[in-house]
Amino acid sequence: MRVVEFRIDRRSGVATYLQIVLQVKQALRLGLLTPGDKLPTAKEVVAATAINPNTVLKAYRELDREGLVEPRPGLGTFVRRSLARPGAAADSPLRAELADWADRARAAGLDREDVAALVASVLDESFDGHVGPAAHDVNKYKGTA
Repeated sequence: MRVVEFRIDRRSGVATYLQIVLQVKQALRLGLLTPGDKLPTAKEVVAATAINPNTVLKAYRELDREGLVEPRPGLGTFVRRSLARPGAAADSPLRAELADWADRARAAGLDREDVAALVASVLDESFDGHVGPAAHDVNKYKGTA
């Protein structure tokens, strides 16, 4: 059984329940969680993060609504389906290349925000055909991110 540990950033401006949803989705995409894996109980998440249990339950309900997990009364919440693709696995060659690139970017003096801006710009160009500020940055200032 794999265990996911949630990291809550109270300064991010992203709702706590949504941080949990996004972290589960990321774990599903990277193959760190697979169908049949059990998510931590609300009580375990509360003990590790000091957040309200209703926040955890709201996140799990959202994941259930999206068909990614299923609650089993008396047993817990289990992963229903994966989002992983072969090239996105935690042990994929693409990830290793990206890690090497991130190391080079850091060695070149870029900080996390610089790298995030650069990556967002490349993603926007590659996937959306946009050049300029990342859509999520623009939405953040509009209050929609």
